[in-house]
Amino acid sequence: MISDPERRGRALAEFYLELENRLFTDLEESGVLPGAAGGGSADQLRREWECFALYACVRGLVAAGGFNRETATAIDALHQAVLSAWMDRPANGETFDARRARISERYAEYGAIGQAGGASGAATVTQRLGEAAARHLSPAPPPGLATLVGGMHEALAEGSAEAVRRAE
Repeated sequence: MISDPERRGRALAEFYLELENRLFTDLEESGVLPGAAGGGSADQLRREWECFALYACVRGLVAAGGFNRETATAIDALHQAVLSAWMDRPANGETFDARRARISERYAEYGAIGQAGGASGAATVTQRLGEAAARHLSPAPPPGLATLVGGMHEALAEGSAEAVRRAE
């Protein structure tokens, strides 16, 4: 594992920035995203996916390093690097502060889902997170969307943890 937590967070930011777009393309190509007819613009769908994918990377950091100050430092570095990269992209109608607020709201929601249910909730956390994300992607999520985004999120969280563990 990268011993310097700031470097660990920046390395995971690179991982996120490399994979997030490809995973969103896979999600689009799956045919289960609702599109504009489902109540959201392509930009809104994209921003919701970005939040959900970024939260997966945070989960990966925690899984790899536990809950401690070093992990908090790595998470801060991850966010700083990702938000800096986002500033270089077109805003598509959403201010930087609005984007940060969305991330904060989603993290609070997703974190509460992850903590709910105790030990028995651990078995269903992927599905419950997928259901929450699907509701943000569409007011009436189509069949299969929650399962797909939940599975993608879990794979990204596990991949993030493994990438952090194996990095030097």
